[in-house]
Amino acid sequence: MPHAPADLAALAQTAGLAAEWTDYRGIRHAIAPATQQQVLEALGIDCTGAAAIADSRARLLAEAAAPPALAVLRSAEPWTLPAAFGTQPGAAVELVDEAGECVGTRLIADAAGRAALPGLLLDAGYYTLRLDGHAQALALAPAGAPGFARLAGRERGFGFAAQLYGLRRGADGGVGDFSALAEHAAALGAHGASALAISPVHALFAADPQHYSPYSPSNRQFLNYLHADAHAAGLGAEAAACDALGPSVPGTGGDFVDWPGVARARLAALRRLWDALAARLRDGDDALALDYRRFVEAGGEALERHARFELLHGLEFGADLQRWHWRSWPAALQQPDSPEVARLAHAHAHELGFHRFAQWLAARGLAAAQAAARGAGMEIGLITDIAVGTSSGGSAAWSAPGEVFTGLSIGAPPDPLGPTGQTWGLVTHAPQALRSHGYAPFLQLLRAALRSAGGVRIDHILGLRRLWVVPDGENGAGGCYLDYPLDDLLALVALEAHRHRALIVGEDLGTVPPGLHERLAAHGIAGMSVLWFQRDHGLFVEPARWPATALAMTSTHDLPTVAGWWQGRDLDWRTQVGHLEGAELVEAVAGRACDREALWAAFTHAGIAEGPMPEALAPAPVVDAALAYTAATPAALALLPLEDLCGLGEQPNLPGTVHEHPNWCRRLPGTAEALLAEPAVAARLAMLQRLRGAGPAITAAHGEGQAPPAS
Repeated sequence: MPHAPADLAALAQTAGLAAEWTDYRGIRHAIAPATQQQVLEALGIDCTGAAAIADSRARLLAEAAAPPALAVLRSAEPWTLPAAFGTQPGAAVELVDEAGECVGTRLIADAAGRAALPGLLLDAGYYTLRLDGHAQALALAPAGAPGFARLAGRERGFGFAAQLYGLRRGADGGVGDFSALAEHAAALGAHGASALAISPVHALFAADPQHYSPYSPSNRQFLNYLHADAHAAGLGAEAAACDALGPSVPGTGGDFVDWPGVARARLAALRRLWDALAARLRDGDDALALDYRRFVEAGGEALERHARFELLHGLEFGADLQRWHWRSWPAALQQPDSPEVARLAHAHAHELGFHRFAQWLAARGLAAAQAAARGAGMEIGLITDIAVGTSSGGSAAWSAPGEVFTGLSIGAPPDPLGPTGQTWGLVTHAPQALRSHGYAPFLQLLRAALRSAGGVRIDHILGLRRLWVVPDGENGAGGCYLDYPLDDLLALVALEAHRHRALIVGEDLGTVPPGLHERLAAHGIAGMSVLWFQRDHGLFVEPARWPATALAMTSTHDLPTVAGWWQGRDLDWRTQVGHLEGAELVEAVAGRACDREALWAAFTHAGIAEGPMPEALAPAPVVDAALAYTAATPAALALLPLEDLCGLGEQPNLPGTVHEHPNWCRRLPGTAEALLAEPAVAARLAMLQRLRGAGPAITAAHGEGQAPPAS
């Protein structure tokens, strides 16, 4: 394969672009020079000629050598100061914490004789280093994020994973909302569950309810209005007074969420509520009004820009369906700080206020759900989910053009399920922008996810190490890997987890870079062990050999449920949508038959099940055994899909499909009360309590202020 000219290759390496990649078969592939050039240009790095390439590389090297906007340190580890400080070992320095308290120390010499800050035994947090007129921002991270045992006060527990939109409650308007979430959290907590993980609740597009995938959000820092509910926000009386809970809201019937219908009804109800409360919230002095204004003030420019995007998207897309993407808008509207944007915001002040209000209402509802979870005895409570990126046409990309890369899409290289690779239409923060902004965009994202939760799942955490990025207009095979500052990002995750007392889970499935599992564990971040992937030479790994550093799971939203796998429903769907046919289909069906035998053999060998293997259409005993098998692992937390608790056969999402499969809209068959009253569900809950709910408690025997054993 052709290789890039030496100067372009050197620039690409300096910018963090991989020169080659290794596929699932172990075959290495070189990245074409044209691809490197396209990616560099999309990142704003000039490579149009030899002189530009030399200048760009010199600039990147100078930026790397300069003092960082935020230096990320690990507790007790020394840090060598950038040469630009020009300071010698022995110089006196001051460290100022966030409260303004000052601690003095002296620089030491590192192994090369350069000035270094000694390892600090200060509390984890954010500091300012002062010396010789310089001020350097520091983040001092703890040894790792707190594990389940430290947070829960016991060694082992169990929890569940739910698709929020699929939860039911009485008169829920046809979609799971934060009131339904509170009800399910309270019910499961009463049965001994420690946590309830939920699908992403990121802001989508109020003007386009057809765009409803929770993993293709508009902005990950804000919330989806359609989960907002006046009752959960504590405004039930106000909503009733203005008929915001009236007959215009449909009931709970139907197996699927009618996203357009739900959006019309719920947004209309929320607008009626805003019409009734706007003056009071803007000018009143009661508790609700003060809380609303504090929320708006705390949201600052980020909230204001998101609200303006929603306003503009409604105006532009509402007028012309071809203007869905903000790059198709008039030039004056493509810049968030343009005078024309300000003029429209002023002209539509009431509508702009509605979008602020809807965010406030949603935030109150999510906080109430977390309070319900903790009040029911859940030690962790809610675990929220951070999607890997945002839609290129969404609020985040429009609001912060200097922070999010454009002209590229996150995707995946070619593999058996996608022979030409994948492009997901998602964008995220560019690595250079993260560093230059002192990681502020990343920290804002983490803090938003943890604001009303006891933990967070980071989707595709592999992206903190590298992302496969594809230039616009190319298929997935035309991309390359872009490196990210993994050590800094993991340290900041651990720091924010420490400050929020939160559990961190990293979705580390797929083609994992060498050593990443170990680095996640070293930072206290739990990986994910899924039953279907726990294999060794074709056999299912016995529970005792599952890793203790990962959550134990039967399945995920992208994989078949236990009942569906046993019945072959995933194979049926893949055949129906054209993913399997001919010899490949025959091989898959035969392979599943062998896998059923292997799984049942694993269950019986572990003493989890006994007797002959159930028929393919009789999955209930297999569901029971799979839950017990997963619960028997050494993982501190077993996190099980509600679909498996209920023995359901259909999975929430079928990768590689959009409308061919009912993705992101399937509802659970009953309310929390009804589901948990089912005899099979009650028996499974009792089994989980027996296997997981009676572990040894972490007590004061570990010492006052001392960390409990690692989980």
